[in-house]
Amino acid sequence: MATNARSAAGGSLTLPVGKNTPKRLNRNVPEPTRDDMLALARTMLRIRRFETRTEELFKAGVIKGTAHSSAGQEAIAAGACLPLRRSDFITTHHRGHGHCIAKGADIDGMMAELCGKLGGICGGIGGSMHVADVELNILGANGIVGASMGLGVGAALAAKQRGSDDAGIAFFGDGGSNEGIFHEALNLAALWKLPIVFFCENNLYGMSTPFEQATAGGSVAGRAAAYGIPGERIDGNDPVEVYAAVSEALARARAGEGPTLIEGLTYRHGDHSVRGNLLGYRTDDEIRKWLDEDPLTRLARRLAEDWDVDAQEFAALEAEASEEIETAITKAETLPEPELPMLFDKVLAPRRTPPAPPAPGSRAITYTEAVREAIAQSIEGDDTVFLMGEDVGPVGGTFGVTRGLFDKFGPDRIMNTPISEGVISGAAVGAALSGRRPIAEIQIFDFVTFMMDPIVNQAAKLRFMLGGKASVPVVFRGPQGGGIRLAAQHSQSLEAWFAHIPGLTVLAPSTPYDAKGLLMAAIRDDNPVVFLEHKLLYLGGASPVPEAPYEIEIGKADIKREGTDVTVIATLAMVERALSAADTLAREGISVEVIDPRSLRPLDMDCFVRSVKKTSRCLVVHEAWRTGGLGAEMAAQITEEAFDWLDAPVERMGSAEVPMPYNDRLEREVMPSAAGIAETVRRMCHRDLAGA
Repeated sequence: MATNARSAAGGSLTLPVGKNTPKRLNRNVPEPTRDDMLALARTMLRIRRFETRTEELFKAGVIKGTAHSSAGQEAIAAGACLPLRRSDFITTHHRGHGHCIAKGADIDGMMAELCGKLGGICGGIGGSMHVADVELNILGANGIVGASMGLGVGAALAAKQRGSDDAGIAFFGDGGSNEGIFHEALNLAALWKLPIVFFCENNLYGMSTPFEQATAGGSVAGRAAAYGIPGERIDGNDPVEVYAAVSEALARARAGEGPTLIEGLTYRHGDHSVRGNLLGYRTDDEIRKWLDEDPLTRLARRLAEDWDVDAQEFAALEAEASEEIETAITKAETLPEPELPMLFDKVLAPRRTPPAPPAPGSRAITYTEAVREAIAQSIEGDDTVFLMGEDVGPVGGTFGVTRGLFDKFGPDRIMNTPISEGVISGAAVGAALSGRRPIAEIQIFDFVTFMMDPIVNQAAKLRFMLGGKASVPVVFRGPQGGGIRLAAQHSQSLEAWFAHIPGLTVLAPSTPYDAKGLLMAAIRDDNPVVFLEHKLLYLGGASPVPEAPYEIEIGKADIKREGTDVTVIATLAMVERALSAADTLAREGISVEVIDPRSLRPLDMDCFVRSVKKTSRCLVVHEAWRTGGLGAEMAAQITEEAFDWLDAPVERMGSAEVPMPYNDRLEREVMPSAAGIAETVRRMCHRDLAGA
């Protein structure tokens, strides 16, 4: 390669020179045949025409929003995907049209998707940045920079767990190489020798920021050495060189030797997106020199020189690609748009109703033991279930919840990870999308802040963005809440964040019996579940739990104590405090009904409303802060549905509006207490009596 151009910022850009391309591969892979070369040409021409017409349709107002063209980068998509099998996977980024086409996605469906039509590959609701086809193991273009790497690690883990020799490619841009997930993903894939190729499409700009201003060290491929894996920079405008490098890396992956990092130097012909609103960051001279090295021009020259494909034959290939794209556009124009009612069944996979759970029986175990037993019995009953997380084996985690499981099931089912919350959650989502049922442990729930993208932008939305064609059966579980003096960054109650998100299920059991039944239901569910366990409940005593596996239906609250004067809805550790307050109030002649929602999304509003229609008063108690807490949502819905039965406004209790203090007396004062619940109920009842 030669350095023939300079960026607008003055840094050097490496420009590939086609005439210096070697005639033979010098790699341990098959030489491409004439049919292979024609296949590369057809794919690249198809991609170029698709991207060109997409930009034109955007400017004509047919395609809305935006799209990100891969014109100029076709050699990477075509060359990298040529050696892939149908059973191999790809994950890609917002500039992913070319990868999807090269992996075999239906072009009619892709064009309809970009036009927002009902016949789109994702039903017209995913759009350009989310084009995917899970049946072809195209696990999604993705609007989040770097997300492809975490999802790809999960897909590679699933392939390895199946015992197959399938492998795949995680495509990402040079901008994605500076995200934390890049380092977490490469590290974990290297440690576990996962069958994945990390392919960086270095088009020299992250939006408008030049590569050399954003990436230390001079190259992305050079970072492979830090993880003990092969890494190389190649000419990304030569589809044969891309094919050869990827073929070699895939062979290594299939042989169980682990990942490879490839950096392909290329150049996008257009702006960051078809909107073309980022101006002045590239010089005309730079653009011209790269356009002179157009990968299609180079391929046409190579076909003519080495394979006797003359200009007329190449023109016929161009016409064939053009006709295919125009046909797709014509078909898209005739399709209807999706309607609002069609959206709702795309959010969650259908949820089955399990058999009624058994009576608790006489065997007593603790909350911790109940969670452990649910995990163990789920693993025993389903080969696709596994647990991954920090320190889960062999020590059993910070609170000993998984103690003994590593010895029983081994490292393939109880997977000890680095401290890398981003790739733990991202890989769990990718594995779930690939047919596994992962349980991702969050060591302390406050650390979920590192996991927000995979949970909120990936797990919760993937089924919807893929038009309801995918399931994401993943459980994110771990301890939250205060009470054991772990201070401000280890004691928060964050359930409202997740209960706000369509596509997520949020469960919060307060007893060993509920914990086992709901966790088994969560693991068997085809939707992403956030499963909350409270640290104080780990310290509680034993209570009856059946030994046999069972499930508790998701979305059903439980009345822990019947009453007639006031309804108290309490969550997690607050349930025990509400029951204690109810005992105290009963001696004063106040009858309290205590309800444990157990499920925070969905809420069992029928149960709440029936109770309030009986008692006419309601107090919601949770440990989270009152402002923006889930109690506000419960209060609002109860008021909307049972206003005529209320004798007073629905009230809420939560922790004081401060971070959790370390001092033990202050921690107790900040959190709602049994005495505080009792005092609030007294005031509510006495005020009502006085008003009467």
